[in-house]
Amino acid sequence: MYLANVMRQLLEEHHTPQRPTSGGRSAADNPLRLTARHFLSMIPRTKAQGRRSRRHCKEWDQGNNAVRKRMLTAFLKQNEGKTCPELEVEFAQVASLFLVRLTSWIKLTYMSGSFLGLKLKAVGVFLSASSNHRYLIEFIEVGGVLTLLEILGQEDISDEDKTEALLMLLTVSNAGQKFKELICESHGVKAIAECLVNSEVENTQETACSLLESLAHSNHRFQGQVYKGLVTLLSCNSPNAQQLVLQTLRVVQEIVKTAHPCVVEPLLTLLKSFHLEVQYENLELIRDLTKYEVREALLRGLVALLKPAKEGIQRHIIIEEMAEMMESLPVFVQQAAAARAIRMLSQESQELSQDLLSLGVVHHLLYAMGNKEHTDTQRQASIALEHFVRMNAVVEELVRKVMGIELFELFMNDAEAFYLKIDDIQADILLSVRVDIPQVTDETDS
Repeated sequence: MYLANVMRQLLEEHHTPQRPTSGGRSAADNPLRLTARHFLSMIPRTKAQGRRSRRHCKEWDQGNNAVRKRMLTAFLKQNEGKTCPELEVEFAQVASLFLVRLTSWIKLTYMSGSFLGLKLKAVGVFLSASSNHRYLIEFIEVGGVLTLLEILGQEDISDEDKTEALLMLLTVSNAGQKFKELICESHGVKAIAECLVNSEVENTQETACSLLESLAHSNHRFQGQVYKGLVTLLSCNSPNAQQLVLQTLRVVQEIVKTAHPCVVEPLLTLLKSFHLEVQYENLELIRDLTKYEVREALLRGLVALLKPAKEGIQRHIIIEEMAEMMESLPVFVQQAAAARAIRMLSQESQELSQDLLSLGVVHHLLYAMGNKEHTDTQRQASIALEHFVRMNAVVEELVRKVMGIELFELFMNDAEAFYLKIDDIQADILLSVRVDIPQVTDETDS
């Protein structure tokens, strides 16, 4: 009734004869009259859109899978990238009716897998539209988030479709803190982590990591849960996933502002990786963590890895193929990586150098230098030991005494190639020697 009265008033104004106004302007120049005309001009278009929207919903309700697939394809082509107001105009202010229909259909049919990606992309048009808060609420109210998380756990659903589900969850997460909390309360971190572990597709893994990072931002209640979830993922088998998780964990570490002790052991274990990208990201995270409360545990662990927990490293007379296999043993790769990490940390920080000396790093580096079965371990340990010798006069004197003058001079002239110049007897001496640094480690060469 109110709308009818407004329409009648606008029509009366529209047909009222124009009279000159003070100032010489006609009534046609009145902004209110122009607005009324614009409103009147929209009436036929609005009615047409309303009829089209009703036909669209009726066709959807009565259509089979083939019809709905055709409708979704056309919907994506016509509406992808539109804003919320534009979608409302397209659907005559009842776009929510189509969103609810679409979300409910996905809930009922996602197990079948029939053009699931197309359905998800169509819902994504609503969720990614600007000013989309209304659509997000409606999507959540009909169980949309839970459905997406269930999709991630289905073995029969393709990684491509799971990536679409992850992208939609990312849109929800980026909408604000309450939406992040909702995902986490729905066991979302576990579902996303399992999806990442089970996927072998790089795009899916990257999207899962982006979603976990988003869930950690501005989400104080659950950022610790996300952090621990990422730490758990370090033990996955995919090198690409390990690299992505390490990169994400570095970002999340800055968010949580504290390091949990559970992170130490997985990082030390990852030093066994044969993949340089994983080793690089791992060392970068170890460097970051030396600023936190796990610093001592990390340094102690690195030093211990220089001397693997077994009855020495025995050399054997074996065939060439066996020698090549021994060269690639993970424990030796880990030993070399630990020596590299110690060198990197000690060269960057005088304080870390002193901490490492107090943990007996010199003795352990000499031991690693005697490992004739892994040349990279010898090389990395030699370069690291050279740093400690040059920075501390006490260390220099003790190492000279252990090696002897001639061998020590060879070491100082070219530490990187030192492993090429020692024989088996000298290597055995390095393996068995014991070096204790007195409590004068603050005496550093100027």
